[in-house]
Amino acid sequence: MHRALSASDAAFNADVRAFVGRFRNPGEVIPPDPALLARWKQALIAANWQAYKWPKAHGGTGWSPVWKYLWERACGEVALPPDIGGMGIHMIGPILCGFGTADQRARYPPGILDGSVAWCQGYSEPGAGSDLASLRTAAAREGDVYRINGEKIWTSEAQYADRMFCLTRTSSSGKKQAGITFLLLDMHDSGITVTPIIGLDGRHSLNRVTLDDVIVPVQDRIGEEGQGWTVAKGLLTHERTGLAFVAESRRKLGVLHHALRMREGHTPFDDAVFKAKLDGVNVELEALETTELRTLAETAEGQAPGVQSSLLKLKGTLIVQRLTELLVEASGWFGLPYPMVDHEPSQDRIGPGWCQDEMQQYLIARSASIAGGSNEVQRNIMAKQVLGL
Repeated sequence: MHRALSASDAAFNADVRAFVGRFRNPGEVIPPDPALLARWKQALIAANWQAYKWPKAHGGTGWSPVWKYLWERACGEVALPPDIGGMGIHMIGPILCGFGTADQRARYPPGILDGSVAWCQGYSEPGAGSDLASLRTAAAREGDVYRINGEKIWTSEAQYADRMFCLTRTSSSGKKQAGITFLLLDMHDSGITVTPIIGLDGRHSLNRVTLDDVIVPVQDRIGEEGQGWTVAKGLLTHERTGLAFVAESRRKLGVLHHALRMREGHTPFDDAVFKAKLDGVNVELEALETTELRTLAETAEGQAPGVQSSLLKLKGTLIVQRLTELLVEASGWFGLPYPMVDHEPSQDRIGPGWCQDEMQQYLIARSASIAGGSNEVQRNIMAKQVLGL
């Protein structure tokens, strides 16, 4: 860190590194195998560390910003995820803590915390992606339920999801941001159809979701009717702050240096242009990490992240994209073959282990410029809120 640790912070840092050390040795930057990852996730649940960003009152750790940073850094250095992952932990969980009713906070967090209920996000639609306020999926109130008809697109992992948090339109009067309502859907409803979309990386992680007379109880509405835009902005702030990718970028830097140690003879690291590119991205990552720490400190004092979340998202995605480019460049011709079987990478790989997934990571990283709000939208937000343009 860029500051001296207090005694309690140093003790916590020692504890989390000992915890991580039970699973991975320092310097292990290649992603763990599925069996180790499963044991790791169960250990997080057993320690109740799987929702380290949640308030303690709602089942989280209640850790300070410094402790969250230390935990992410310790995990990132050895390629272990800092939580059990998924949109339940990262996105709808914090929204339930901040906007949910007592009944909703009692019903939904347990399934999120133990990983038994998977969630997906119903935001983007054909014709309403970056301009999300133009969404048209309609929710008609019928007594104690809403009847929903419409379509969502680019819905990540919808094929595995049990629930969806969804933006719907309950009124078309006034500003287009008005009349939007935030609802929680059951993905097992017979009116929901999930159609695969195969991504640039060849995998099936994206989907088109068709909603045909889907029934949702009013008690599964987050916030008041017509106030969904306020809830959505809160969720996007959490999402964009999490898209800084600092720990992941640190890991990718570790992979690059691991590659340097593994290769013999002339390497890209001997090239002055390549080294200059690597040094440049390292400087930008240092600046991004400092900005993230400052944002976490301000959040701990009760301030909303605000425009900083757009800055973190923008710079974080640009840095991780540059790092994936450098990794493909470092892998040389080993990065060219990308065998696929049924939309999953083949086990019959070519080349050293460190470079086997780099082409797939490079391809999927292209979408980071769009996910969570396109980079162009983030630039517009900063121009308006910071520069007054």
